Order: sequence, then C-alpha cells, then structure tokens
Amino acid sequence: MTELKLQGRDVTEELLAFAQDLVRIRSCSGEEREVVHCAAERMKLLGYDELRIDGFGNLLGRVGTGGSSIMFDSHLDTVAVPDESDWAHPPFGGDRAGGFLWGRGSVDMKSGAAASIYAGAIARELGLTRNHAVYVSCTTFEEDCDGENLRHLFQEFSFRPDCVVICEPSSNLIARGHKGKAQILIRTRGVSAHGSAPEKGVNAIYAMADIIRRVEEAQRALAARGGRHGTLVMSRISSTGASLNAVPSECEAYLDRRLAVGETEDAVRSEFDGIVEGTGATWEIGTVRRRTWTGLDVVYEPFHLAWELDPESRLARIFDEAYRRTFGSSPGTYDFWDFSTNAVATVRLGIPTIGFGPGEYKLAHMRDERCAETQIADACRMYVEAIRGSSES
Repeated sequence: MTELKLQGRDVTEELLAFAQDLVRIRSCSGEEREVVHCAAERMKLLGYDELRIDGFGNLLGRVGTGGSSIMFDSHLDTVAVPDESDWAHPPFGGDRAGGFLWGRGSVDMKSGAAASIYAGAIARELGLTRNHAVYVSCTTFEEDCDGENLRHLFQEFSFRPDCVVICEPSSNLIARGHKGKAQILIRTRGVSAHGSAPEKGVNAIYAMADIIRRVEEAQRALAARGGRHGTLVMSRISSTGASLNAVPSECEAYLDRRLAVGETEDAVRSEFDGIVEGTGATWEIGTVRRRTWTGLDVVYEPFHLAWELDPESRLARIFDEAYRRTFGSSPGTYDFWDFSTNAVATVRLGIPTIGFGPGEYKLAHMRDERCAETQIADACRMYVEAIRGSSES
C-alpha cells in the first residue's frame, strides 16, 4: 500500500486536519475567496512549483514538468445550510467523530480536494513528476454552473491536460461517466384582470395545468425505458400578477431533465417542443446568471449531454491498475453518477475524463453530511497510484 509520506514523516493526520480546515471555512458559491486562498497556502507549503488564480476565481497548482500531464479537479464551493441548528455536528465545525469528518462540504467535495493536493506533493517526492506534470485545480461556482469554471480556466491559461480526474464523491469507486443535464424554463401567458372579475382575464396558472400533465406523462415514458434512463422533474413553479387580487398574467415552471447516454440534444429539444405543442406555452434553456468572488459576471447555459469513458481506454486501464495497487484487488464494480459535474467541460473538449473521490454522494447537500476518514486517506493513495500509472504509460 502506498505510504502517505513527505520527508520521511507520515502525513495522514496532516491530510485529515487540512480537510477539516477546508470544511470550517464557509464557501457557498460566489463566496470562495477565503477557501481558495487556504488551498493555495497549503499548495505553497507543500512546495508546488506553480500556483495561479484565474479571473473566474479558480486555483490551479502544478508540480513537475514534462510532455505529459494529468489533472485532478475538485470544486470548493458548497450549497447553503438552511438548517444549521438541526445538525448533529456543527456544519462548519469540521468535527471528527466516529471515524468521519463531519460538515458541509466534507463529501461535496473538500475531502477530495485535500486528497488531491497532498497526492501531488507525495507523487513528486516519489519521483513521479520528473517528466510528468500533475495539475490540481480547485474550482468555484460548480454548484450553479458546473463546467463553466474549467471552460474559463482552460481558455484563460491556454491550457489542456492530457487527462482529467474529477474528484467528486464516489465512495472510492471508479466512476466512468455521468448523466447529462438540461435545465428548462416553460412559460405560459395570460391576461390580467381583477380577482373579482376573473372571467375578464385568462389565468396563466390554469394554462400551465396541461403542461404539468404532459411533464408527468413524459417522466413516466422515460422511466418505462428501464436501465439508465433519463428523468424529468418540475422543480419550481411561480406566477406573476398585478397583485394577489389579480388574475396572473404569467406563469413559469422550471424543469430538471437528466439525460441518459445516447440521448441527443435534438431529441431532447423535440421532446420539449412536444410538451408545449398546441398550448401557447414557450420553452427555453433556463439560463443562469451569477457573479464570481472575483467580480466576474457569468452567463451559463445548462444543457449538457451524458458521457461514458470507454473501459478499454488508456485512462480506464490506468485507473484499474491504480485501484489494484491501492486496494489489493481488481474493481468489483464501477460507478456512474446520476448527477452532473465539471466533466461536462472536459468531455466537450475531448479530454479523456474519469471520476474517483471519497464520500457517499447521497450524503451531499444533506443535513449531517460526513465523509469516512479512511476514504479520504485511501483516495489520496489512489491518486498517487494514478499519477504513477499516467507517468509510466
């Protein structure tokens, strides 16, 4: 088993303490300044050869040089905590109890970030970066704009690694892909009238009723396909009117559509054309507008296809071997994420991409989020072995 050592000392406890430090820093999307600088200071302390922060607010560290490269990506932003007083351990306390690191971001995904940062330093000490560059990115605003961060980083730095590891939680299973995502806004329009005379208006909420039924039918049809099928959920509905005493003139529904491998953009667009057909409603991609901690305005179009890495590819073979070296056996199973990640940017650019990270992803965004400490240490070992494999092949 790979030893987690730097300058002859075991750094397992140091790694876990660093993951604690990251969890203790509140870093909701758009508020990552402090946590980015904390990660940068640790990279500097560990002797990274280069540190850069781009205009988006992403941190990119590098150890080693050479013609080949591998990059590990983790996002440092988290979702908010609306129920802080209900947690068994304070969400920003970074408590370690029962073999777990507790707190917001412990799973999604500061433990993976800590493991990758230490893996780069350990790999260099083992001589794995003499002719091989290891990049570690700590990205921002992933929760709202997945992939937009890496797209910006690659463009600003004119940078393209040979392969990318997404360190999202996978319970330390190799993840070979994930579903696609389309966030859709459907809008119906009516005619405003006073609430005492509704017959003089057209209620936009009532016009949405048929859309709701069609969305339900579309979800049932997707589920009937079986296997890794797509999904559709209406996640939010709102209306606009002159007052609470008026017939609403507009109604909006927000839909979350997850895409299975093989589903095309044209097919999904046709699906939504069918949902609104004959109703007078319109649909569009639910464009997201945000501002990063650096002050950069971001316009994000959330429409991404699913992807899956070829199990016979070079990167897949590297990770299979790294798994055997780390855990002493071949992978018994593989993961395929239901959610979307920053991989949407790398896959779109044609960069071979794979996933592996500590933590049970079903605990992400939940109360009492927690990550097993053994998984954090093992993920770091796995990353070192992946660097070894990528440097040798």
